Amino acid sequence: MIRSIARGCAAGAAGTTALNAVTYADMALRGRSASSTPETAVDKITTRMGHPVPDTSGRDNRLTGLGALSGIAVGTATGAAVSLIHRAGVRGPLWLGGLLTGALAMALTDVPMARLGVSDPRTWSVRDWTADVVPHIAYGLVTYGVITASDQRR
Repeated sequence: MIRSIARGCAAGAAGTTALNAVTYADMALRGRSASSTPETAVDKITTRMGHPVPDTSGRDNRLTGLGALSGIAVGTATGAAVSLIHRAGVRGPLWLGGLLTGALAMALTDVPMARLGVSDPRTWSVRDWTADVVPHIAYGLVTYGVITASDQRR
């Protein structure tokens, strides 16, 4: 089980790198700014937990760092969970497993942001949805691909 978790964390880290690469490529191509929703979510969560990020010099930078770290945490944890599910025998072709893995990661980020009132997906434009879906598909395909890579060697 430990190997499955470690494989899943590595797969999730690879998937997170793919997600970030696609996101940054989109920003470079379209000239769009980075999303501030991760920082806003971290700010709301830490405040609700009674441990707000101090309102001192560098606060915005701390929130940016914590927002990025939270994305890495979700990506690696999702990879670990999918790897354990795979180990339990739930398997599918790369395209399906990749889409489901990407959808899971997307839900694990978008649902909390909606519940916190940070963002409302019901108001998103097609362009907004595309900017969220495409990187998560890349995440899912890379993550699930790494998890299932050992299947090919058997």
